Amino acid sequence: MDRRNFFKKSIAASVTVGSYLAFGRYDEVLAFPQTPFDLVAIKGGEPDVMFDKGIEALGGMKVFVKKGQKVVVKPNIGWDVTPERAGNTNPKLVGRVIKHCLDAGAKEVYVVDNTCDEWRRCYSNSGIERAVKDAGGKIIPGNSESYYHDVKIPKGKSLTSAKEHEIILNADVFINLPVLKNHSGTNLTISMKNLMGNVWDRRFWHRTDLHQCIADFATYRKPDLNIVDAYNVMKSNGPRGVSVEDVVTMKAQLISTDIVAIDTAAAKLFGMKPEDVHYIQIAAEMKVGRMDLDKLNIKRITV
Repeated sequence: MDRRNFFKKSIAASVTVGSYLAFGRYDEVLAFPQTPFDLVAIKGGEPDVMFDKGIEALGGMKVFVKKGQKVVVKPNIGWDVTPERAGNTNPKLVGRVIKHCLDAGAKEVYVVDNTCDEWRRCYSNSGIERAVKDAGGKIIPGNSESYYHDVKIPKGKSLTSAKEHEIILNADVFINLPVLKNHSGTNLTISMKNLMGNVWDRRFWHRTDLHQCIADFATYRKPDLNIVDAYNVMKSNGPRGVSVEDVVTMKAQLISTDIVAIDTAAAKLFGMKPEDVHYIQIAAEMKVGRMDLDKLNIKRITV
């Protein structure tokens, strides 16, 4: 199978990075780009237009993606629901992010998620599979344990190891693209929780200490860029939702390299205290990122 052959060749070609991964030393091989703002908050437009404005304020996608690099974009594609239900990341935003990456010179842009519902239906009915292909990206499955490899999480307290998807392990640039929504187990799903779709065994997280495990995994590899989709927001009955009655239209978006700052801002946008989303508080205490938004340089844009 071509996809499997690609994975094998990619891993073989990444011996140096792989040696770091084996010891969980991602912090020594990743250098985050300097941006003019710590966080950009955009409101009032369509998802693709808001992203155009937001990424421009950060200097453009070329700040994050260099020519010839392999990019992995991780939306939320966990649920077999249509876009208006807001259970998954808005497909218009996914497609636009891919286009910006390719325009910046990316060699390949891959999209993946370890879905909760049946993966083929999630990919199709979310509208994301079509958006990825139309934008020139490649969407790949996350439904088999054979795609995942053991990694150590040396700073973890409850979660000290995990199995992460090989395409993410091999990425030159990793972009986290969650949707903001209600969640019955953690109050909110945002950027850090979206990383649960990177790994194979999520049951351990749920039966151990879900909030601590989410924060622990965020110490392992912080995404190069986080983009929170808050165009349509599921306010109740998350994470899957029951109907469009659970959804409000906010027409908002957040962009930041700081995964704690962006989740803090998203919680406030939702109408919650960030401290009530315990993994945000825990991650801040573990120095993953910052909650003190009043001390950050924030750019606000109205479309």
